[in-house]
Amino acid sequence: MQGLFAADHKGRGLVLDPRTKLFAMLTIIIFVLGGVGIRMPEWMATGLALLPFVLLLTAGSWKRALICLTGFAAAWCLTAFGMAGIHGTLRYLVMMICLLILRVMPSLAMGAYIFSSTTVSEFIAAMHRMHVTDKIIIPFSVMFRFFPTVTEEFFSINSAMRMRDIRIGAKNAGKLVEYRLVPLMVCSVRIGEELSQAALTRGLAPGRKRTNVCRIGFALQDLVLILICLIPCGYYILGKVGISW
Repeated sequence: MQGLFAADHKGRGLVLDPRTKLFAMLTIIIFVLGGVGIRMPEWMATGLALLPFVLLLTAGSWKRALICLTGFAAAWCLTAFGMAGIHGTLRYLVMMICLLILRVMPSLAMGAYIFSSTTVSEFIAAMHRMHVTDKIIIPFSVMFRFFPTVTEEFFSINSAMRMRDIRIGAKNAGKLVEYRLVPLMVCSVRIGEELSQAALTRGLAPGRKRTNVCRIGFALQDLVLILICLIPCGYYILGKVGISW
């Protein structure tokens, strides 16, 4: 399975605890996507935004990192150097699109890293360590397999439609929605039902204690990443109490 969110557990490189990844994801969502860190120093904001791309590279996900980093770099360069030649309504439209990409792309890259480097067993073990209820663990564990499977189905449908010359710009473009969207919706429903049944078959049921053989725990790399994520948190807290760097 070779999609953006597909898991590849061979040669994952830097191995992090799932709780560390979730903390990094939460930090990026708050300070980058949420705009809380808009008043941070430029080096801090840029470093936090580039952190997911570095993690993807350490995991050996060169293709995923290149796709996300290219979109982020293009939006940043256009915002910094390309706005002088754009005027009027188009300028505001381009600025809005670039701002959306700069805010969303790091979170998307971090999500891709979590999905591609975390097994379902590791995620469940981490959630149990955090004493999270099964009502949250079970849906999220199903979601970990749902997105990669749907992505694979999407590319398979696209390949089948290209073979039948059903694509944008072709004579059969009117059948695009019927032949691509409808099969994808049907497959999504079927995949969700099958994954839910598979989860119940493997013992993921509320009120039942499930054993797990995978090993998780904090290591030196987890400590380094947590400290990196605590830097913007500390800067924000100090700023709130009136202490500036």
